[in-house]
Amino acid sequence: MKKHNRWGVSALLIGVMLVLSGCTEINQPINADSQGIWNEYFVYPLSWLITEIAVFFSENYGLAIILVTLLIRLVLLPLFIKQTRSSKAMQEIQPELKELREKYKSKDQKTQQQLQQETMKLFQERKVNPLAGCLPVVIQMPILLAFYHAIMRTGEIENHNFLWFDLGASDPYFILPIIAGVTTFLQQKLMMAGAAQQNPQMVMLMWIMPIMIVVFAIYFPAALALYWVTGNIFMIIQTYFVKGPSKKNKDEEPAKAGGAKK
Repeated sequence: MKKHNRWGVSALLIGVMLVLSGCTEINQPINADSQGIWNEYFVYPLSWLITEIAVFFSENYGLAIILVTLLIRLVLLPLFIKQTRSSKAMQEIQPELKELREKYKSKDQKTQQQLQQETMKLFQERKVNPLAGCLPVVIQMPILLAFYHAIMRTGEIENHNFLWFDLGASDPYFILPIIAGVTTFLQQKLMMAGAAQQNPQMVMLMWIMPIMIVVFAIYFPAALALYWVTGNIFMIIQTYFVKGPSKKNKDEEPAKAGGAKK
């Protein structure tokens, strides 16, 4: 278990390093002359793609952001499916893990070793890999962060509008930030279904994240809020179809049907 925790912490540190590596350049415009691996191979290609699609649709940068967001989400879909299935499998064995922790709750070394052995045995029997959800997250982070940079650093975007708002300024009516917050909440609720009952802290996270997104969207350019909303809606739809009903619900359906027959 300790080894699994170390992997999880390592994945988190890698993600933080990637975020910090890009924050210093957020106010620098991106173009073909921008240097560095981050700019040349991550940010600029996405900025170029947004611009080309916008030009194709008569300088409609709002539509370009939506289309590129959907394209990126489709490319990342296999990783998301793997991550979601792993998360769902971990949620389904939480009651059994809880029973094991209760059974081996003594803190002595021998008991803890037995707990680790029984836990690994349970993972093998149920074919669950606790690390399966880490790699997709690590791979997705630089791509999504690069797209965020592409939006913030493509100068042409801030000179255009879309629907009722200017892409380079915050939404004056706060409609987009509210939608971003609501869709973030719905997305997290779908992702954490079942897990929140096992861990009350996740319930708090479901409320904190949407509030943070609303605050950020109020002050950030509307182009970024548009990206959040589009990505959230796509994630809600794909989570609903990929995750499906929990095992508990599946088990309850035959029981209810049998009870109805009686």
